Amino acid sequence: MIVEIGHYALALALGVSVIQALVPLWGLSRQDRALASVGASAALISFALVALAFACLVASYVRSDFSVANVFENSHSAQPLIYKFTSVWGNHEGSLLLWVFILTLFGALVALSRRSLPPRLRAGALATQGLVAVAFLAFTLLTSNPFRRLSPAPAEGQDLNPILQDLGLAIHPPLLYVGYVGFSMTYAFAVAALIDGRIDAMWARAVRPWTLLAWTFLTLGIAMGSYWAYYELGWGGWWFW
Repeated sequence: MIVEIGHYALALALGVSVIQALVPLWGLSRQDRALASVGASAALISFALVALAFACLVASYVRSDFSVANVFENSHSAQPLIYKFTSVWGNHEGSLLLWVFILTLFGALVALSRRSLPPRLRAGALATQGLVAVAFLAFTLLTSNPFRRLSPAPAEGQDLNPILQDLGLAIHPPLLYVGYVGFSMTYAFAVAALIDGRIDAMWARAVRPWTLLAWTFLTLGIAMGSYWAYYELGWGGWWFW
């Protein structure tokens, strides 16, 4: 049941993201503030749904539910709990879900930044972020579904790649993802400014903290990866990395 809830939550998030992408643009074109403000509510709902889906996948790993193909291929019942948790993003399907989770998280944070952002700029940025979320959610559901079932369910999993069973590599991907995905907000603000026809000092003040946040996490992620490559693999591993 947990797996089905996660799958349906992702599908609902896709529908809500379509609303987030289209309705604010319609409102901006009609000069309708009520329609333009729909993007904020949609962004919060989309994040809540993706967060629910992510929590369902984490629960499947923690419970060692090997009826889920993703869990069977990347986990084992004897794994330490921390690696059961980090196995969630130690594969293609799970890492995509983490990517979408961070993407919608940034959208939700912008939706909550009502006082610091001009309404039209915020509406345009959320609509752009919604379009990006639609693309990633559709790709996840259609080609990389992390909730695909196996029948009959195997008795044991295949375990996580031993290279990924390291504390440094448990922290490294989420840091990088926050950095990578965070720059989508910079892109969203740039598109919103082009839609509104205003790129001025106010726009620069609005986009600066989001760009610095993404840059900081990307730097931390690269530093963590370099640390792991040097201390775990030596100089040869550092050059390879």
